[in-house]
Amino acid sequence: MRKLFRDARHGFTSTFWVANTLELFERLAFYGSKAVLAVYLAEKIGLGKESAGELAGLYATLIYALPIVAGVFVDRYGFRRTLAACFALFTLGYFLIGLAGMEAGERLVATLGKRNYVLAVLALTAMGGSLIKPCIVGTVARTSKPDFRSLGYSIYYALVNFGGAVGPTLASPVRTGFGIEYVFVMSAFTSFLMLLGTLLFFREPAFHDGKAPDRIGFASLFRNMMLVFTNARFMTFLVIFSGFWVMFWQIFYSFPFYVRDILKFGRFEILESVDAWTIILLSVPATALAQRMKPMHAMTLGFLIASASWLLVAAWTTVWAVIVGVALFAVGESIQAPRFYDYVGRLAPREQVGIFMGFAFLPVAIGSFIGGKLGGWLAFRYVEQTQDPWTMWTIVAGIGFVSTALMLLYDRLAGAKD
Repeated sequence: MRKLFRDARHGFTSTFWVANTLELFERLAFYGSKAVLAVYLAEKIGLGKESAGELAGLYATLIYALPIVAGVFVDRYGFRRTLAACFALFTLGYFLIGLAGMEAGERLVATLGKRNYVLAVLALTAMGGSLIKPCIVGTVARTSKPDFRSLGYSIYYALVNFGGAVGPTLASPVRTGFGIEYVFVMSAFTSFLMLLGTLLFFREPAFHDGKAPDRIGFASLFRNMMLVFTNARFMTFLVIFSGFWVMFWQIFYSFPFYVRDILKFGRFEILESVDAWTIILLSVPATALAQRMKPMHAMTLGFLIASASWLLVAAWTTVWAVIVGVALFAVGESIQAPRFYDYVGRLAPREQVGIFMGFAFLPVAIGSFIGGKLGGWLAFRYVEQTQDPWTMWTIVAGIGFVSTALMLLYDRLAGAKD
């Protein structure tokens, strides 16, 4: 443990810690709002479960798909200016989402139509979210010494999950005490503070060796981006990996309705945060375990454990089964996640860190798009109509097991070098 703290102190620059602090609070704002978004759209805005799941899934899809393009702008304009733009868009977007549930926003929403208004403000907020992804992960890559890079991604992932745990935990009393729409006001205020923090404290990161990256033109940047799309082996890996995120997003798309309507547990946000709290506790030992394994083996093991967790949730319709099941899912997530970012980060050429790290979020986007539609349908079919949680969660587990098999097949046929 002493060596770990010594490595954390000497292996990273001050910019590394500033960036990760910003990410912590950004995740607090994101997951606080994400914890209630499906319920908010379905019931407060009145769009229904299926439409709410679809829109919530589309929102996260845009957040995690747009970094593919956003990474180009990061490499062109720099990390600091991009981060400032991100938090400005987040501040406005979160506020406008919350405005839809307030009396002051009724006329505007009625003029545009509920669905059109929600689509517009979610897209605006997603633009901000897309900018932060390559910024923070790219900063970790630039400011971590080679021998400490795996630890750097582990620290990043632990802080992401600390924000992801605190956000829903805070969202619950805000929702019950002030109203569900004020969860988004909380996220807007947090984003505004992070805008100020970026302008005051964040410095453009050089690489760990102190050299600044070369800036290249837009034509070259987009050409490089298209070259990544033509990398069939890499793109196949990303598509297969999206199966993990189809499972993950059910925690926010179908899970709240199951917890509230089947288990009769009103504070669903607290149970949503179990995944993040578990990862916080396990991130260091899980990273130590994963470092002893090849990256592909660690990721496949994480897939297998996460898939099996949903069978536990399916077997017992109790709050405790949910807590243990989601915690087990987090074990799988904490094993695979640091090696995934490390695996992608090692592939990135020096001048293309932003682009490659943008592509690292493509599986999250694909998983959210599929998971949103699936989650809305699961909640409507197996919570509202038939109240059949066994079938609901075995479907989710089945997606995970199929993805695990595909990962093994990919590893054998593609012959990737770890």
